Order: sequence, then structure tokens, then C-alpha cells
Amino acid sequence: MSKIEAKILVVDDDMDVLNTARMYLKQQFTLVQIENNPEQIPIHFERESFDVVLLDMNFKKGDNEGEEGLKWLSNILTIDPNCIVILITAYGEFDLAVKAVKTGATDFLPKPWKNEKLFGTIQSALQLRQSKLEVDRLKSTQKTLSGDLDQKFENFIGESLPIQKVFSLIEKVGPTDANVLILGENGTGKELAARALHRQSLRKNQVFINVDLGSISESLFESELFGHVRGAFTDAKEDKPGRFELAKGGTIFLDEIGNLSLPLQGKLLTVLQQRKVSRVGSGKEIPLDIRLICATNMPLYEMVKEGTFRQDLLYRINTVELRMPALAERIEDMDILVNHFIQMYGKKYQKPKISIDQNTVAKLKKYHWPGNIRELQHAIERAIILADGNKLTADDFVLQPNRASKRLEEDILDLSEMEKRLILKALDKHNGNVTRAAKDLGLDRLALYRRLQKYGL
Repeated sequence: MSKIEAKILVVDDDMDVLNTARMYLKQQFTLVQIENNPEQIPIHFERESFDVVLLDMNFKKGDNEGEEGLKWLSNILTIDPNCIVILITAYGEFDLAVKAVKTGATDFLPKPWKNEKLFGTIQSALQLRQSKLEVDRLKSTQKTLSGDLDQKFENFIGESLPIQKVFSLIEKVGPTDANVLILGENGTGKELAARALHRQSLRKNQVFINVDLGSISESLFESELFGHVRGAFTDAKEDKPGRFELAKGGTIFLDEIGNLSLPLQGKLLTVLQQRKVSRVGSGKEIPLDIRLICATNMPLYEMVKEGTFRQDLLYRINTVELRMPALAERIEDMDILVNHFIQMYGKKYQKPKISIDQNTVAKLKKYHWPGNIRELQHAIERAIILADGNKLTADDFVLQPNRASKRLEEDILDLSEMEKRLILKALDKHNGNVTRAAKDLGLDRLALYRRLQKYGL
């Protein structure tokens, strides 16, 4: 049988007790140390981080007041507040043990103990230790997240009029609990906008739960969003809260909401209307206390006309609508964005002196950026990784991965114009029928809708 990963320290002035404990415990746990002098406790903690300490209550002959045990209990918890201390007590010291538990001990064990009782007590103590460490980790994470939220538009930058309009709307809507629908092409920063809304809200000190609906299969949708109880289905081996439960008191961000099928749209709408959720396999209703933000790059209004998106759900999620501009619409932000990403990746890849040639920036402004800011970010990261010197030039950028020969020197604007003309030609050929035009162009219908939006057609 493999040993349990744990570090145990046993402190008692009786060597017989210590040797007996060590002989048994070292068969069960990876590290067991013994000590008959409590003055050595701090030295042990300098060498190791113990999970559990078994501590005698009395160390002086004839002493049965337990004051020294309480003193060392306090000392251990000062060194490591998450350490689990189990008091070793003699017969008749029950009142003293209760006092010790109130002081901070986790449990007490009477002498002489039975090995089964000793093992069970330590196992329970280790579970508590893990819980304490997890709580500490979550607190640290929350503290870090709260610190990140202090800056209003962290990593969300720009001075152009289109992005300033976005900032202004976020500042107005953020402090409310209004449902917000964020529209925009891929790579425009919809999640950044959602996080900025959360920062501005009264819920900013609570959790922000991000759910990519496009990555959740239909079969797992209810389990992931609403949770399940043990035994609800074959693989449900334990109770699991859904994303809506986890977002209690905070914000839930449903990204790619346009990807939901009509049946799933109906289930989501019911939850949003009733403001209650039930875990799969349970009839118990759990009230919702969340702020809802949704996002999509799909043409929801066109989808409503075609019957592929529910109109009542659209009304429910877009109390306020926020449209993220494409990078081509805020090209005057290019200098700020380029410098931001150069600083970010220069630091990441230990190239702090790297810069960019201004002629290259001018050429970057001529590119149509179908992938928007995300494409710009990846292009700069790749350029910094592959650059030979400290000055980025046009040769360091390959902006058409599927056409390796296409570089910045080419007049890429012609490609956009050519695509636009082809779309107009296909629409004219099919008398404005989007589905037929898309098929003729080798695109799916939604991909064509995105291009129509992009070119303002």
C-alpha cells in the first residue's frame, strides 16, 4: 500500500510514546518526525512545513495544568496558521482539551490511543489542512483579481472616437445591473469590454465567470450551466454546481451566445425569466443573483428573421447593446496598440530594447486586419520572437498565414476591394439571396453575413 503524502511532527516528553507513534505512522505517511523537547519546535518548522502536529499537553513532571501545551499550540499557529494541531491528552484532562480546541487546536487524542483512532484522526486533519490551503489560495486569487480590477480599462486602450464611445457607454452602464449584449467581430475585445463592465459595477469585488458557449456540447449544456446532483447521469459521481451558481453575487459572461441551438435557447430563456436554476436531477430551485453580459460575432437580428434565434431571448439579453468597432474602424489607434504589444512581448521574451520602424507601422495601417486586435497582437508577438535585431521591419510580418508569400509590401487593400466586389457580384447574381450567394462564394451563410457587416453592405 502506498503511503499518504503528508508531513507529521509528534511532540511528547515520553520517548516510549514517540517511538511507538513513529513506528506506526511511518508505515502510513511519507514523513514522520518526533521531538521530546518543545523548545525545538521552531527549528523543525524552519526545516519543514508540517501538515499535522501531535502535541502533548504537559511537558514537566507532575504538571497537569496544560499551560505549556497551550503555549506551544499558540506558537505553532503563529508560525503556520494553517497547520493542524492535535492535542495528546491524558485521562481526566477533558476540560483542558476543550479549552485547547477553543484556543485553536483541531482535535484531541487521549492516551493511550488505538492505532485505528490515531490514523482516522490524522486523516480527517489532513482533509481540513487541504481545505484551509485551498481557501488561502482562493483568497489570494481574489485579492489578485481585485487588484487587477482597480484599473478601469486594464489592457483596453485607445484614443480613437469609436473606442472612446465604447468607454463612455461602459462608464454609464457599468454601475447598473442592466443586461448587456456585446456585438462585434472576432478579435475586437468583447471579453475585455465585459470585464470592464464588471469593474465598473457594484459587483466588482465578486466573481466574474466566463462561459464560452461555443465550446460546450448540447449534451453537457445543462450540467455545465445549471449543475447536477450525484447520480443524475452515468458520469455524475458527485454534486456539482453550475456556472450560474458559481457566479452568485457577481457577473456571468456568456460568450458566443449566437451558437446556441433553439432548444438550448429555450432552456436559457426559462432560467433568465424565472431567475431560478435547478441542478440536473434535482427539483430544488436555486435563486439567481447575477449580472448577465452576453456577446456574439453573429448577426442575431438576421437570425431572428430567419427563425434561428429566438426574438424573446434577444430582448431578454440586450437591455443595452454595445458594439465593438473593428480595428479597421479605429486605425488611428494603431500606434498606441503597436507600442503596447511591443512593450508586452519585448518584456516577455527578454527583448526590452526592441522597437519598430515607422514605415512598417504605416504599412500595418494599410492592412485590413480581418482578425482585428487579436491578429495584430499575434503578429507582433510572432515578429518579436523571430526578429534577428532590435528593430522590427516589414520583413518580420507575415500577415497571410495561408499565403506565405503575401507580405506587407503587397497592396493588401486590393484584396479587400476584390472580396467586396465578388460579394456584390454574387448578391446581384442571386437577386440578394444571401444563402445562395454564400454557397456560390464557397462560404457558409454566417461567414457571408460577417463580411456584409464588415463592408457595410
